[in-house]
Amino acid sequence: MEVFRFWAAHGGELWQLLQQHVMLVLVSTSAAVAIGVPAGVLAVLRPGLGRPVVVLTNITQTIPSLALLGFLLPLPFIGGVGPRTALVALSIYALLPIVRMTMTGIQGIDRAVIDAGVAMGMTGRQLLLLVQLPLALPSIIAGVRVATVIGVGTATIAAAIGAGGLGEYIFRGLSMVDTTTIMAGAIPAAALAIVADALLAWLQRRLRPSSISSSHAAAIATIAILFVVVVSGVGYARSREATVVVGSKNFTEQVILGEMIAQAIEAEGGVRVVRKLNLGGTFVCDRGIRTGDIDLYVEYTGTAVTAVFHEAVPHDPALALNRARELYADAGLSVLAPLGFDNTFTILVRSRDARALGLRTIDDLQSVAGRWTPGFGYEFLERDDGYPGLVRAYGLTFGNQPRAMDLTLTYRALADGQVDVIAGDATSALIDALDLTPLTDTRRYFPPYSAIPVVRTAALLQEPAIGRALARLAGKISDEDMRALNAAVDVRHEDVAEVVRGFLSRLDLTGI
Repeated sequence: MEVFRFWAAHGGELWQLLQQHVMLVLVSTSAAVAIGVPAGVLAVLRPGLGRPVVVLTNITQTIPSLALLGFLLPLPFIGGVGPRTALVALSIYALLPIVRMTMTGIQGIDRAVIDAGVAMGMTGRQLLLLVQLPLALPSIIAGVRVATVIGVGTATIAAAIGAGGLGEYIFRGLSMVDTTTIMAGAIPAAALAIVADALLAWLQRRLRPSSISSSHAAAIATIAILFVVVVSGVGYARSREATVVVGSKNFTEQVILGEMIAQAIEAEGGVRVVRKLNLGGTFVCDRGIRTGDIDLYVEYTGTAVTAVFHEAVPHDPALALNRARELYADAGLSVLAPLGFDNTFTILVRSRDARALGLRTIDDLQSVAGRWTPGFGYEFLERDDGYPGLVRAYGLTFGNQPRAMDLTLTYRALADGQVDVIAGDATSALIDALDLTPLTDTRRYFPPYSAIPVVRTAALLQEPAIGRALARLAGKISDEDMRALNAAVDVRHEDVAEVVRGFLSRLDLTGI
């Protein structure tokens, strides 16, 4: 089976991602226990104070996970690229079942037991610690059990903001349209959820009212709090060890370029490189580099000027590069020499349709647009240099609203007949592999998209290896090279690191 061969070939990486996934779930669930149990107790004993807490946890549970990450990302102290934002989001999602089951456990205690405690002269604090919490503990564990299973599944989205975990395989597989890679992440995540549920079910059975006391409850709460503090401290210390953090967006070409830059910097020696690849698009990468969560990533001149800085892009490549440099410099970022290729957008149709209908240019779409359904990536639909400007520039009126989907999936959707026209990357290997035809941009709507390394100026000054490595790569990657690299990963499903290693060795650059 392909997935077993994949695990065998990526055993070390799989183990690392599994550890990251477990850590994300353990820390976030422990934080939710430390917050949720007191909140549940408060909601029962002081309804006036606790009711807003319950309402808030109910509301946050309805927010889609990716939307919550997007909301948290720009917040100071909480947000940013990396595990911190993911832990906050996962903790929020874990709160509701813990709060609810804590309330249920305390409310379900026989009133006669409470009255007996009061008759014995117990104070409210003694009653809570010696009677209510011990009796409610099995119910609380049931809430933790639900929260943990939810957390295992939800933690897969952490990879979208560079927090690691098994979601990296899932996002990588989606970007390559590779079922094997998707399953390589999904199966361990499902198995982890089953194991966690079984262990907590066993713990729930063990914690019967007759076998627990206030010391058990206090010990569990103390361990949870200490675990959060210690692991968070270790995670912070590890993050401080990283010298250079390389990021990338969430499609194949970007992952290849991120890995290439990482290997080139490592080859300079004396520098530890952390990879945060497959981040959730332009805006996540831009946010990450501005906050210092990543030190560099590869951008494109057209994307930088239009999508990041919201200016019109000069159609001359040199002018576009200079304008990108000026804009990034104002933000404390440096644009180094282009890598050599131009990955502009290209409008694609099925080759059989192009031959049958005589489609050669984007202008030719006017004759068929009324009965066709377009499909575009999320960013292309929103960007100033994307769909809105395209239909204005060419006077196109499609018969159906565009279908929005991940950029890489648009190629397959076009080939399978689910949509009729898409906007793809000029360097995509799927154009030839799926027998698609690019239409000529006669009105020069799309600006130049030269691949440029964007680096934090402070990191560039602190680590000269970054500048040396990128100087050796400057101008060395042609359009044909990039298509061949994309084909190796997207079509032949070769390992990204091995593909990059082979390309760098063929370049025969001194020091790499």
